[in-house]
Amino acid sequence: MPRVWVSIGSNVERERHLRAAVAALRERFGELLLSPVYETEAEGFDGDPFYNLVAGFDTGLPPGELHALMREIEAANGRDRGGVRFGPRTLDIDVLTYGDQVGDAGGKRLPRDEITRYAFVLRPLADVAGEERHPELGLSYARLWQDFPGREAARMRPVALDLGGGGGR
Repeated sequence: MPRVWVSIGSNVERERHLRAAVAALRERFGELLLSPVYETEAEGFDGDPFYNLVAGFDTGLPPGELHALMREIEAANGRDRGGVRFGPRTLDIDVLTYGDQVGDAGGKRLPRDEITRYAFVLRPLADVAGEERHPELGLSYARLWQDFPGREAARMRPVALDLGGGGGR
């Protein structure tokens, strides 16, 4: 079964929604690998800060069904996709990778380009899967984070948040 990495973020009732997302993923996939949680400023709009983390699990669920499940979890937690594109979010869950798959998978491009564009995605991924390699670039996530432009300027504050069962490996 392929290893899947998903990013999880919220800037509305952040703790409640992160806990709900992790609980829903555990219920469906079992044990998760969780990165530390980081607080980051909203990007692309003025809004409250986000809590962000990355979760990993193994699944044989096809990518299209996996994307649909992430949307179901978002919707169950009040995510409204009818509003502005860049705005407050109760919950945002994106499939970042699906094993080593490259290209269109279930209607989304994998690996997601957010991995190399946003510190709030790459840093937690490097924390929990540092030695794994980006399927297209062939570089480890730790190396990508080390070389990330603006890494030093990224304002990411670690948050001590108990998500049940402990964070990390």
